[in-house]
Amino acid sequence: MDVEQQTEQVPTALPFRAVLTPHRSLSRPGFLIVMGVLAAVSFVAGIAFTLIGAWPVFGFFGLDVLLVYAAFKLNYRAARASETIEVTRDDLKITHTAANGLTQRVTTMNPTWSRLDALEAPDGSVDLFLTSRARRVPIARCLGSDQRREFAVALRAALRLVREPVWPTR
Repeated sequence: MDVEQQTEQVPTALPFRAVLTPHRSLSRPGFLIVMGVLAAVSFVAGIAFTLIGAWPVFGFFGLDVLLVYAAFKLNYRAARASETIEVTRDDLKITHTAANGLTQRVTTMNPTWSRLDALEAPDGSVDLFLTSRARRVPIARCLGSDQRREFAVALRAALRLVREPVWPTR
């Protein structure tokens, strides 16, 4: 067996794959509770205004509930956006997926020449960038600063892992 055949047997499995999504702190049951309480309070207040003769106000209370519902739904729809970062020995791939499920942008870099830059602002926030040659791509924008720091540690470890030479074994 010559060296070329041995190198082809080196696995190119994913040593690192992360799917980053925006955090939403309100669960579905929590959403139903908030909307139920808001609807009940609006209904009671609307009835009170109707009893004192200000019946047109009742419709505005319903409109408020409808607008809050629409705002929550738009927020949950935006949370379906994601960013996937995959590191193999051959590629470092960043895929941005929109809230509607369509892939917006795919960036591919060579992991050997890529580095992770973490820029910390005076207020303590951290911005992460993957840099390769003249290309600089912001990543992990949907995470908080502490989560970005943890993610940076994991991604740097993955980049170190794929940079290590793999020697064929017999």
